[in-house]
Amino acid sequence: MDDTGSLEVRWIQGSINKSIDFVDNKTVCYTCGSHICFLNVETKKQSVFLSPGRDVGALTANGKWRIFAFSEQKLSPSIFVYNFPELQLKNELKGTAQLDYTSLALCDGGPYLACCSSLPDHTITVWNWENAESVCTQPQAGKDVTSLVFNPQNWFQLCALGTTHLTVWNIEKSASFHVLKPSVIELPATDGSFVERLSPTPYLTEFYTRARLTPSAICWTATSELCVGCAEGFLLLVDPESFSVSVLFNPTTADALPELKESNFQSLTFNKNSLIAVGKESMVHCLQIKGTQIDIEQTWQLERAVKTVMYSPDQETLLLSSKSGQIYMLNQAQSDKIVKVLDVLSGNFVAAALLHTDRNVCVSLRDSGELQLWSSDGICIGSLSLQAEVTSLACCPIAHYAAVGTASGNVLFLDLNKEQQPRLVHQVQLYHSAVDHLVFDQEGHYLLTSASDSRIYLLDAKPSTAFSVIGYTVIPGHVLSLSAQCIRDCEQVKVLALCAGQEDSNQEGSLLTVLTLPSGNLAGPDCVDRHGCLSAHFLKVFRYKVLHPLTSCVLGVSEVFAYCHRNKTLQRFQLPENTDDSSSQQVVELKPNQEVRGHPLGPASLALSPHNLWLASVGRDGLLQIRETTSMERYIQLQCHPVRLGGVRSVSFSTDGRTLLTAGFNDGSLLSANLRIKDVDAGKTSEATQYSHSTAHFLKDIFNAENPILIGFPLWGQGTPAGSEKTDEREVSSRTSVDVTEQDESYNSLLPAPPSHPTWLESRRETVIKEDNEKYSEPKQKLRETIKELRGAIQELVGENENLLEQHLSVDVEEQRRHEAMVEQEVAKLRSEIKGDIVQNCYLRDVLKRECWDSVKVKGRAIKAFYSEIEVRNFSLKEQTEKELEDLRRVENIRKLEQAACTFSSLKKSAEEEEQAEEGHEAENAALMGSFSSQLGFSNPYIYDQFSLQITEQRINQITLLQDLIYRIKTGFNADFEVLHRQKMQEIRRVKDRNRQIREIMLELDMNIELWEPSLTDGEWPERLFTVDDSEIKAEKYLSPEQQKEEERRKLEEQNHLAAQDDDCRERALDDMMEGVLEVKKKDILKMEIPPPEFVLNKADIDWSEEEKKVYKEYEKKTKDLSEEKEKYKKALKIEMKKLQDSTKDATEKFDETLTKLLEKKGNYTEAIYQEELKITYLVDSVLAEEEMRNQELELKLKLEKMLAYKDETGEELKRHEQEVELFHEAYDSLVEEDKLLDKDFKKEFPDVPDKVVDSLYKLFKRRPRVQKMRTQTDNNSKLSKEPRLCGSLAPDGLGKMLKAMEELDAPENIPEGLKPSIWERFCLVRRAKVESEQKVKIKALTLAEMQAFLQRRRDEDKAAQQETKNLSEAFESLRKEKNQHLMDTMVQVILKHGKVEVSNTDLTAKYNTLVLCHRSVKDDLKKEIRMLTEQKIASMVRCKNVCKDIIQLEWKHKVMRKQLDDLNDKARGIKMLRLSGEQQDMAYLSKKSQDSRMSKQVSSLEKSIALMRKTHLHEVQQRMKKAEQINRQAAIKAEKNLILEQQLPDMQVTVAELRDICEATASEENEASETEERYQEIVHKSNLKDLAQAQAEDLNFLWAEVERLTKKNFPSLDQLQHN
Repeated sequence: MDDTGSLEVRWIQGSINKSIDFVDNKTVCYTCGSHICFLNVETKKQSVFLSPGRDVGALTANGKWRIFAFSEQKLSPSIFVYNFPELQLKNELKGTAQLDYTSLALCDGGPYLACCSSLPDHTITVWNWENAESVCTQPQAGKDVTSLVFNPQNWFQLCALGTTHLTVWNIEKSASFHVLKPSVIELPATDGSFVERLSPTPYLTEFYTRARLTPSAICWTATSELCVGCAEGFLLLVDPESFSVSVLFNPTTADALPELKESNFQSLTFNKNSLIAVGKESMVHCLQIKGTQIDIEQTWQLERAVKTVMYSPDQETLLLSSKSGQIYMLNQAQSDKIVKVLDVLSGNFVAAALLHTDRNVCVSLRDSGELQLWSSDGICIGSLSLQAEVTSLACCPIAHYAAVGTASGNVLFLDLNKEQQPRLVHQVQLYHSAVDHLVFDQEGHYLLTSASDSRIYLLDAKPSTAFSVIGYTVIPGHVLSLSAQCIRDCEQVKVLALCAGQEDSNQEGSLLTVLTLPSGNLAGPDCVDRHGCLSAHFLKVFRYKVLHPLTSCVLGVSEVFAYCHRNKTLQRFQLPENTDDSSSQQVVELKPNQEVRGHPLGPASLALSPHNLWLASVGRDGLLQIRETTSMERYIQLQCHPVRLGGVRSVSFSTDGRTLLTAGFNDGSLLSANLRIKDVDAGKTSEATQYSHSTAHFLKDIFNAENPILIGFPLWGQGTPAGSEKTDEREVSSRTSVDVTEQDESYNSLLPAPPSHPTWLESRRETVIKEDNEKYSEPKQKLRETIKELRGAIQELVGENENLLEQHLSVDVEEQRRHEAMVEQEVAKLRSEIKGDIVQNCYLRDVLKRECWDSVKVKGRAIKAFYSEIEVRNFSLKEQTEKELEDLRRVENIRKLEQAACTFSSLKKSAEEEEQAEEGHEAENAALMGSFSSQLGFSNPYIYDQFSLQITEQRINQITLLQDLIYRIKTGFNADFEVLHRQKMQEIRRVKDRNRQIREIMLELDMNIELWEPSLTDGEWPERLFTVDDSEIKAEKYLSPEQQKEEERRKLEEQNHLAAQDDDCRERALDDMMEGVLEVKKKDILKMEIPPPEFVLNKADIDWSEEEKKVYKEYEKKTKDLSEEKEKYKKALKIEMKKLQDSTKDATEKFDETLTKLLEKKGNYTEAIYQEELKITYLVDSVLAEEEMRNQELELKLKLEKMLAYKDETGEELKRHEQEVELFHEAYDSLVEEDKLLDKDFKKEFPDVPDKVVDSLYKLFKRRPRVQKMRTQTDNNSKLSKEPRLCGSLAPDGLGKMLKAMEELDAPENIPEGLKPSIWERFCLVRRAKVESEQKVKIKALTLAEMQAFLQRRRDEDKAAQQETKNLSEAFESLRKEKNQHLMDTMVQVILKHGKVEVSNTDLTAKYNTLVLCHRSVKDDLKKEIRMLTEQKIASMVRCKNVCKDIIQLEWKHKVMRKQLDDLNDKARGIKMLRLSGEQQDMAYLSKKSQDSRMSKQVSSLEKSIALMRKTHLHEVQQRMKKAEQINRQAAIKAEKNLILEQQLPDMQVTVAELRDICEATASEENEASETEERYQEIVHKSNLKDLAQAQAEDLNFLWAEVERLTKKNFPSLDQLQHN
């Protein structure tokens, strides 16, 4: 079909979100989707231009030249320049942009175009669009540039407006060479003050400024100045020559104009002396600028805020455009009223459809709820604001109305008979969610709707039935696509629904459901059930499943067309023929009969033409494709909408299938296209037309019957917006609350509250409930009476229960169960929340424990004294990582090698020096170490001397060693701490044992004294914090029923076990006989009692017998002995208890003394650690300072290299331009000479003319016509930029004007009297040649002046580059000196002895009678003064130190110079002692004549030798030339071989690289070991060589001394000879 038809754009409408420009005096152009629209502001006629590229990017136009230019949106985009109105391509500009162009600008003064590219190059390029040549370009110059504007008075100035900056680019010209030079405009601060740059540091060129104003709009004035509007409400005037900025309007001042205070100047335009300004508000101001003051001349009020304002090229029409899609026009010469030209509103289109009329009226919906009607020419003829969020749209074929679905579930019916005034006539609420799809069948029988609740509602589409809802059916899954097909022959309507299965995603579905409905009336009672569900008797359902999920499908005649996004294909499925008895529950699997490649960027939507012969598809690629359903391989396509904005949302056909309507996704445009079919397929076109006519004829009677009914519908909800969403059913009245006892069991369940707007289904169910209530009213009345009687009885029982006791009350079992269920629910909820909190706390606990406890090798703990508040804590330590240990080993190995090298070099020290070094080692160690660590027994032999830390690597190594030393110190103290901690735990155990013994003694002595028993605190035993004792839990433990049963069982077992133990007869016998023991111990003597004889209790004393008296005496003796024994035992127990108490006190006091010593020891350890950490801090500070200096040095070095490269580049450019100027100057001089020759040779041209006539002719020869003289160009910068360059484009015009004026002078009436016409003609030719020569000289002069000015600017730039290079070099040298100074000034830590302060023994109580009370500020000022004087003192000391250092350096230089002087004196004496040869003596003692003759002989011999050498040289030159030819031949052969080798080189390099990687991988360890050994051998060898060199130096000194002595002895001095 691609060769049988085409798609033509009829019209396009949409939001005007981008720039708009005049393309001539009456026509404007703007971007709409992928097209460019042209609008005549007077006639309001529109035309559309299709871009040759994919999408339209930046757009600009120039009304004076009648051209427009735009860029395409793709990789490596081009810029197209077209003329208007011919719309012919002038040129295609192919630049270096890789992604896109951000801005385009056309020049009024010439065929020039400026463009700015986006990422990654940000290049600003100026083109000559006539010949498609790049005039000049500047990379990395257009970052954040949003707009480019040429100076209308001077195309050599280009202003670039950025998001935060403003730059004026000057195009400098030298002959045909152009270059862009920037001038950044420094805008004021946000408060209106001008910000001065802070002076940079010696080696930092960055500076800091306050926040500046943000430019938002610019325009050029008639005086080539810039008016700049700022987002903060400021209006500035910028002079691009002097870079001066003046504030025209400051909204923060008190005298600011109140009308402009809220304006932020979105757009500016200048006309004569007036400035038109617009801001965020809908006000347009005409401002008069007088110097630096502004006045408001006139103000216009618009209904919408304006974003763009501009004048037409003839300065008569003012155009204004808003963000909301309106275009306004003002022609002050005709009227002061602003006229609306275009109003298309803004926002994206949700849906669009064509009305079923022959006029192709379009209906569209925007996301703002605006419904619009468009004529066949694309003119908006009517609109209606629905004030609701809309989602779908469909137009009815049997009446002029449209159905609109909303996001709240409403379906709105709008009467469109009055196209200028659409009205809402009906609405019905079907869902509580958004209505996704609305579909009419072709003959208008039904309206089908679907949403996310899987219900498809069937509505009667006829207005005569008031759009009644017939019923609904349930679809298995979310409906993704819905389409209908009316089959007139079978009187059936088939509906296809694409549903998403359980395994499908939200945007794809693999289930197809086909619903078959009769086209007749379904209003009978058997069609739907009481609740509105369609009966299966009339509704036939067939289900199908496809292999790959689909995103869209449409139903044809017994076939389905679908799009598969996964495969990017269009598929056609043939539906099987279903019989009436086939089961609707069976799922049939479908396979595609045909599959063709679809849209490259999906998902896509499909639409079928009314006659089912054409299939339209649209996708996210923005393409509209039309295919024949019989041959889907061929298609025609049209780029309708831009890809970057989401492509196409929807497409629809007209009734005749010849017109298509597409809506963009996010571009806010609506496009109408015509389908043109060639003569080959004209039959299909006629078939479509015939189908349209037949359908219209078939529906004509229905339309004539239904449409008048629709017109008679009243306006729905008069005065109420559509968003209120009323329903056609009455609202359900709210129920009054009743007592619990009045409700039956049906009210026990908690019913959900009915929504505020019930749906049709909910109303239907409510109606069913009302019908049931009416039907069963009598039984219900009887039930109510019965319930009333029961209620009375219950009330009586309730009264009786109030008088009964609590235990007599009966419980309502059902109510109890309900409360128990509610309690269980709340408990479960609370338990889940508590479990969540517990899990969260456990996680936090694990994280904290892992990071703060488990990762610590030595846990932090404390030891407290027994009798004081002394507490000693250990050092918590983390285990050293593998990296730290590896670094430590590496540093120690380095130090071993360094110490070995130092030891070998110092082997030749004398024994006395070694002894002195050993004696002073201990004293020196403390000073060099700078800490007490060595005194505490902790030292590292590898630690550097503080004075030897000169390089960064040594300092970093020193930090590693000091960290290890600190770790050792802490480890050493922790070892002593652990010993003492174990000792305390042992002492506590001993104290507990002694207290246990004391308690036993106190029990025997029957004493009760409170004993002191120490214990470990949480700080001493931190592990205890992770366990919780039962005593810490105050709340009662909750036990579940199972746990309670288990606890009762355990208690019962314990009781049984104790009862079994109590029943032991052996134990009971032992207790009864001997109190539980088999022998009497001494500790039980206090319990012993001697029982008195039996007769003592039974008889009186007088009745005793003698034997009984003896027995009683023995009893008294035993009693006395026992009491004495008890007293002795008590004394022994008391002594033992005293010993135990004293032992406890001595041990704990001794422990406290040990702890005090440990505390002192920790103080020393802590002091040593702080000293080492202080050294580490100094070293880290030094390393960071050096790193910062290194970075600064690298930065300066990089800047210096760039500046040197720039200087070299400018130097070469300067030389090139100097040569060009010199050559051009020579050509200019020659041209001037030729011009002068023409003047001199004038008389020679007329030898046959008398002299008087020649003189008169010469006067006429000098005469010139009066024409406008061309201004010359000087090197003045202001004139350069303000005056146009006439040497280029205006020079031919000047020559043409001069020649035209010369024609008047050459006229025959100007012939002098008596002059022959032939001579006059010859004279005119000579004069014309002279004029042309003069014009050439003038042009050359202008060009030469321009080139000289350009050259002078390049020289100035070269001088500036030299100065900047010098500054950078000085800063670099200053930084290097500071770096060397930093390396020399090493921070050394020295331990000072603690001083003593003598304090008098007098009364130290302060006496306040002599004190003066002053303000605190006095004290602060005094402290500040003291601090300042201290800083001055320190600075003075530093200066003194530097002076002393300079003195030492000068003394050293002085010593060096003295040594050099001694060496020169020695050399002079050696020269004097030189022996002279015979020739030298002859030269010294021969006479002058002899010397001359000798000299002449030497000269003659030299001449002969020179001649011979010349001859030899010529011979050698010839041989060399022959050899050179041979070498050239060999070089050619070598070049061929090299070419072959160069071709083989890449493969060889790859092979070598692979082999090198393999070798390095296999031999890395061996190389490391060998390198280490080689380094060691090199160090040893170097040491040996140093020793050998020292020995040889000593021998050499001795030999030189001996040589000097022998020389003086054998060779006398010349001075001595002369003296003798």
